[in-house]
Amino acid sequence: MIQKSYDDSPSLYLIPTPIGNLDDITVRALNTLKTVDVVLCEDTRDTGILLKNYEIKKKLVSCHEYNENKMIDVVVSMLRDGLNIGLVTDQGTPVISDPGYVVAAGVIEAGFNVISLPGATAFVPALTMSGIEPSPFLFYGFLNSKSGKQITELKSLKDYKSTMIFYESVHRMKETLENMLNVFGDRSIAVARELSKIHEEISRGKISEILPLVDDMKGEFVIVVEGNKEMIDYSNLDVVEHVKIYLDDGLTEKEAIKVVAKERNVAKSIIYKEYHDRKGL
Repeated sequence: MIQKSYDDSPSLYLIPTPIGNLDDITVRALNTLKTVDVVLCEDTRDTGILLKNYEIKKKLVSCHEYNENKMIDVVVSMLRDGLNIGLVTDQGTPVISDPGYVVAAGVIEAGFNVISLPGATAFVPALTMSGIEPSPFLFYGFLNSKSGKQITELKSLKDYKSTMIFYESVHRMKETLENMLNVFGDRSIAVARELSKIHEEISRGKISEILPLVDDMKGEFVIVVEGNKEMIDYSNLDVVEHVKIYLDDGLTEKEAIKVVAKERNVAKSIIYKEYHDRKGL
């Protein structure tokens, strides 16, 4: 299904808000907040303060992770009545480790436009000033808060060659870094906190070097972790298994075959043929 975002039909707008510094809001975001009929927000008090700062008065409707499912019918009904709706979260871009996905998916299924505005999000500045290879990268968001499940998640990521980005709360930072050290080994990381705020800080080094520092750190954190750079012996794998490693890592089939051919010092055409001959067996 193809949707044209600017066909004048009622739309849901996903509007990023500042993650700290109030200057980090776009002119387009402000204009959209002024023109929509209703603003859905994670916390009406926080959004009310933001709108008041820019002298914007709007009807605010609470929409958060605990009522999103119930809000789908409400939002679709408003769109059918011809209203344009803005959706914001307390900080950053809706849907990215924040509420918004459930409502957006419901609106799309109902056949209405969902328009997402570019804007503030924490993981991009953390990645670009981390000093760690920026591409490719995997944005994971929050790991499980239970240590055992978190360790299982980290084990599933251990062999990823891509840079990985995580969000974490102050109360779990130390345990999370300890788990990363135990599962990943002593990799290079960057820990960014309080991005765009007056106490913004980034710490770079090995996990073992950053760990002793976290007890004195406060705020909201983004953790950027180097991917697995160890040379792995693939001689015990057949071509299908070897290619699948990179497919699971997010590469396309063409890219995965190219990497496997290079690592095995074999022509791409040979790997391609063997992969397609054997993958259905």
